[in-house]
Amino acid sequence: MSVPFTVPAFADGAAAAVLEVLGSGWVTTGPQNAAFEKEFAAYLGAEHVLAVSSCTAALELCMRALDLPPGTRVFTPSLTFCGAVAAIVHAGHEPVLVDVDEDTLVVTPETIARAVRLHGSPGAVMVNHMAGYPVDPAAIAEAAGLPLNRVVEDVAHGPGGTVRGEQAGARSFAACFSFYATKNLAMGEGGAIATYDGDFADRLRALRLHGMSKDAWRRYLPGGSWRYDVKEIGLKANLSDFQAALGRAALKELPVWQERRAKLVARYDAELGELVRLPARPDPERHANHLYVIRVPGRDAVMAELAEAGVATSVHFIPVHHLTAYRDLPGARELPVTDRLGEELLSLPLYPSLSDEDQGQVVSALTSALRRRSAQCV
Repeated sequence: MSVPFTVPAFADGAAAAVLEVLGSGWVTTGPQNAAFEKEFAAYLGAEHVLAVSSCTAALELCMRALDLPPGTRVFTPSLTFCGAVAAIVHAGHEPVLVDVDEDTLVVTPETIARAVRLHGSPGAVMVNHMAGYPVDPAAIAEAAGLPLNRVVEDVAHGPGGTVRGEQAGARSFAACFSFYATKNLAMGEGGAIATYDGDFADRLRALRLHGMSKDAWRRYLPGGSWRYDVKEIGLKANLSDFQAALGRAALKELPVWQERRAKLVARYDAELGELVRLPARPDPERHANHLYVIRVPGRDAVMAELAEAGVATSVHFIPVHHLTAYRDLPGARELPVTDRLGEELLSLPLYPSLSDEDQGQVVSALTSALRRRSAQCV
């Protein structure tokens, strides 16, 4: 029996939600988007939420809307998805890669302070909640000598995690979420931005659809006008109502899915604790448990053994500076922790539908592989 690395979690009402949109006569950005934005904002406790086509688009929109001078240096971890760094480049700025904490896998005030000593003060910082470990944007801003409205958060892994006792993104200036198929809250594709700043939210709403002052739904509502204006050039980054409907259905089940993830994580911790270096746990905050990432010397060989045993695994992430297009970015040669992590990180299966039996197979296969390697080293 094989255990897949991930299986998308869709709500029981997902099919009915999609069919409802199909029968409504309106399938692009419209009433389902508006409802999802309201409901996700309520879940987060955020002032404003706007849905977009992806987390990558969200990051680029936020970077553009910061109004930084062209070529501004933006600190960002190399241990992240390449699309996050690309968003900085596409917005016309220069990424400066910074190291992460050895235990938490995220940037911290200490790693930011080190980067300031190496590279000088940045114009902005982009952080990620790696694997679901929460990052406090206010602490990062203080370490960088910046106001909070110069910190953009990649919270793709973060729904369900907490910062200062509230949902990640609840008090953020620019928190960007992903609803990709593998995420804690999945639509197949999609993203959102949460912000406390109403003016910033209004600007982003225009920028996500070419900069247009009104989208099609608002133009064709009863009493609406076909006229619109474009005051600044934006992106094509709006979300369809199909995806928003999937998100609304999923949001109702997210707490149950998060409970299941936490239970699976607790079992991994209990059964693997003496074999591998376990993921760090925030205290008193709550981890979002998007990924279960361990450190394994000889990672590639262990992955191959697990594959032979029918267990699929993955790596999060290939450090950005190990990729050809990014290897010469500033900071790429001052990342000793990230370089070590890039050789050892291994992500195990973690998703709500992972059965106890399948998780047992993962634990058994990993235990056998590690013990064989340990015996060979004696």
